[in-house]
Amino acid sequence: MWIVFSLLAALSAAVVVTLSKAGIKNVDSSLAFAIQSVLIVLVAWGVVAWQGNLPDVTSIDRRSWTFLIAAGVITCISSLLSFRALSLGNASRVSPIDKVSLVFAIVLAAVFLKEKVSWQVMLGAGLMVLGAVVIAMAKPAGE
Repeated sequence: MWIVFSLLAALSAAVVVTLSKAGIKNVDSSLAFAIQSVLIVLVAWGVVAWQGNLPDVTSIDRRSWTFLIAAGVITCISSLLSFRALSLGNASRVSPIDKVSLVFAIVLAAVFLKEKVSWQVMLGAGLMVLGAVVIAMAKPAGE
């Protein structure tokens, strides 16, 4: 089932990139991100409340809070950088390069989470990097 959710997340991310690029045409990238962030907060807490998980906030341990807060800060930085890249470049080129984060995630998971990485995962990661380089070096259509 995880693969279905992963594919839906990938499709959602692609739609977000497309809509964001269209939305920042005449709007500062930081302002556009701030607008989306408000909606993200409202929807996220709405889902937590709807699922009845709001009382669970008090049982989160200090270590988990530290990791979640750090991840939240880095998510904001990542999104601000992505919005800036989208404001400067084509979505069809920015998004694949942004997705090289998957390769970094594989490396970080292996180093810090001690996850085992197979040769197939390493090959796939290498192909992703190669694809991102090809996209980055490609001339935009029409030039």
